[in-house]
Amino acid sequence: MKEKYNVGIIGATGMVGQRFATLLENHPWFNVVALAASPRSAGKTYKEAVGDRWLMDTPMPKSMENIVINDATADVKEIAAKVDFVFCAVDMKKDEIKALEEQYAKAECPVMSNNSAHRFTPDVPMIIPEVNAEHAAIIEAQKKRLGTKRGFISVKSNCSIQSYVPALSPLRKFGIKNILACTYQAISGAGKTFETWPEMVDNLIPYIGGEEEKSEQEPLKVWGRIEGGEIVKAQSPLITTQCLRVPVSNGHFAAVFVNFENKPSMDEIKKIWAEYSGEPQALNLPSAPKQFIHYFEEDNMPQAKLHRNLEGGMAVSVGRLRPDTMFDYKFVCLSHNTLRGAAGGAVEMAELLAAKGYLD
Repeated sequence: MKEKYNVGIIGATGMVGQRFATLLENHPWFNVVALAASPRSAGKTYKEAVGDRWLMDTPMPKSMENIVINDATADVKEIAAKVDFVFCAVDMKKDEIKALEEQYAKAECPVMSNNSAHRFTPDVPMIIPEVNAEHAAIIEAQKKRLGTKRGFISVKSNCSIQSYVPALSPLRKFGIKNILACTYQAISGAGKTFETWPEMVDNLIPYIGGEEEKSEQEPLKVWGRIEGGEIVKAQSPLITTQCLRVPVSNGHFAAVFVNFENKPSMDEIKKIWAEYSGEPQALNLPSAPKQFIHYFEEDNMPQAKLHRNLEGGMAVSVGRLRPDTMFDYKFVCLSHNTLRGAAGGAVEMAELLAAKGYLD
């Protein structure tokens, strides 16, 4: 891999784009040289374009304040010529995002996407780095389809599954039969704060458009296998979900119920969680948490306010593992939805692909 990669952020003015900016400030491998957004922001400096809409707790990186914003759709070739790859977090219609990401890929610019548009494209890997790093191998088949030498698209999964899929993944060896998961999702998942969405104060909304379908289907692709130039989804387990928006700023929770073919003991499960690590830990990637899954024995843990920022917001917190009357076990999970679940997950995915040579 190269010592330093020049990167761009496509969709830099939105909440996830801003999170990318803060995570990439002083990154040891990645140097931001290009920012892009909608035509109304193009030609302005980053500071001018965002104005009073900066949503992060930390200030806008000084090194990026005066970068002039490119037009994300009109300046594809110009951006591709400046960078080794881009992070993409645009707010557009799904078909427009698919077309735009393919444009960058065909301009020989790899795309690390935070968007959902390509998650079910059969030869686009959807990577949770600690869970299915081996899916990167599909990139060669994708490049063949696109007719590129180094351009490709890789996506991160939906933020709602990044709390419970990591906890369930190492338990699949016991034959998971079915899963029920209820997710309680923070307002930042909708790109909102309490200032911009006052209706969410002291409120709960029992519907998030498209979220339940993603939460039921995406784990099956993550747990799938490469066959004949595409990723074939796992046939099991059966998953049903219910997704609710709750008045929390950051941090997606999941209440999980699970049945096994060969039921492990609670002690076995806790030991597996404590010892679970993946390629990011083996490769010592800059964004990788040292301990991927943290289990809490206290009945009232984990909590969003206390634990969403564990290990830079890249760890997953689990608690309340106990027997259930209808399922074998139930437990709760927590992950930071804009860090592990969004921009941070995409940065770690890019680190993984860089370390494996896909970005050279």
